[in-house]
Amino acid sequence: MSTPNLEQLNVAQKIGADALLTLIRSTCNGIERLTALNVAATRDFLSDAVSNTQQFLALKDASELPRVNAALLQPTLEKGMNYIRDVYEVTAAIQKDITAIAEGQYEQISRNAAATLDKTSATPGNDVVAATVKTLLDTSSRFFDQINSFSQQANAIAEANLKAVSATTRAAAAVTQKNVKK
Repeated sequence: MSTPNLEQLNVAQKIGADALLTLIRSTCNGIERLTALNVAATRDFLSDAVSNTQQFLALKDASELPRVNAALLQPTLEKGMNYIRDVYEVTAAIQKDITAIAEGQYEQISRNAAATLDKTSATPGNDVVAATVKTLLDTSSRFFDQINSFSQQANAIAEANLKAVSATTRAAAAVTQKNVKK
């Protein structure tokens, strides 16, 4: 193996290591955000559970139970929906970062492979191999684009579903509040 190939290998390894470190940092940041979100949600849940229990224990008349229950329902539903939205946003951000890193690596690999193929295809007998590998690169590029498109569509569907569930939950809570006030 010649010195230029060792240098190219060294550069490729450095690029791969940098990408891996970026991926690890992004994933750890996302996990940290999810952990903080879960700790805050748990703290709120426990605090609300104690407060709600105190309100129920303070009731003097059982007929007040539906009113108190309905009054506690709306904030609980809103907190639950906010939690789900926050989890979705964090996971979407993690997925976006990972996709960007993967795209960058894929583009770099494709460019390097294409450059290497251009150099080797000039050698007699390598033109068939070079054409085959170029076809594979083109096919994999289209496949990667389709996967990326599918991922974006799945995110759009998940976001639309989240909005629909949120609207339905708010409407159900409003109906419950009206029924209790009657």
